[in-house]
Amino acid sequence: MKLRPLALSLCLATSALASIPSTVTAQPAPVAASASATQRWTFDGAIHNNSLALSSDEGTAVVSYSERPDVVVYNLKTGKVRKVLNGFVTPRNIVFAPSGEFFYVSDSSRGTVAKIATSSLKTVSTLPAGPGAFGTVLSKDGGTMYVNNQAASTVTRFDLASGEPRAVITGFAQPRQGVRLSPDGSALYVTNFMGDKITIVNTSTNKIDGEITGFNKLRAISVTGDGKTLFAANSGSNTIAVVDLDKRAIESTIAVGKDPYGAALSPDGQRVYAGNLGDNSLSVIDVASKTVVATITGFKEPRQAIVFTRDGKTAYVLNEDLGIAKVDLASNRVEATLAAPAAKMQKAAP
Repeated sequence: MKLRPLALSLCLATSALASIPSTVTAQPAPVAASASATQRWTFDGAIHNNSLALSSDEGTAVVSYSERPDVVVYNLKTGKVRKVLNGFVTPRNIVFAPSGEFFYVSDSSRGTVAKIATSSLKTVSTLPAGPGAFGTVLSKDGGTMYVNNQAASTVTRFDLASGEPRAVITGFAQPRQGVRLSPDGSALYVTNFMGDKITIVNTSTNKIDGEITGFNKLRAISVTGDGKTLFAANSGSNTIAVVDLDKRAIESTIAVGKDPYGAALSPDGQRVYAGNLGDNSLSVIDVASKTVVATITGFKEPRQAIVFTRDGKTAYVLNEDLGIAKVDLASNRVEATLAAPAAKMQKAAP
């Protein structure tokens, strides 16, 4: 009987509840929203974000928006909705396992990360991440997951083979969606909503060993394939920050559109795409010259949710209504939009 992992799981859930900062107001216990409900209880519904993940075979896209208690699964080969998954409250982040066999959905109100089979779309297990569970990232081998908890200001490291937490790392300040691993997996970069900084974690020791400051309403981040440069969206200054990771300092900023949330790096590392929530556009940045070379329009409130096909020819961008814009990157235009199912209007309770 494995008592220590169980004790750590219980401790994690308890500490998350006990560590809610004064700036977060806990709501009554979250409940699944039904089709007939007119309002739903949320733990942290005042925080809004969206997520889009693409399967390894590029045939399935899974999307969410925290204002909606459902997760939508698209068949990209047909361009149609495959299924709407209900029973969530505030879905926050979605990532696929490297094999594409499963995907994971964090829910900050339920305090869990659900593991869902791509074939059956059934939940096969859940991770106890605590209320406030937000951003997630997987190791390259798919064996480890790091989960940000914005309420407890922690990051939890899970072993996915056992489903057990191996470490709860403290010292953050409301870490939300932005979390990335270095290409070699040795460093974890965690965005902090409070303090506008990136915290660096040594993944060998599970200890914080530095930080990068100077951001302005920090949102999404991306790391180059050589591990030397990080790009970060500053929604407060309408810029993308260029960070030298060896120096752990911002070396320059690039002016983009209004209220940028996204900072998605293309597969070849030559372009960064800033999702501009305020003017419904993507700014295309040439990495070599660090200048905006194009602006793509035709979106509806794009945020962080920007993903690419492996060949770098197509980007998928999530709209506010959970429709997906398919972007041809050679011509920098939206060539099609996958229609989203109508939302079941449910208000978050005050």
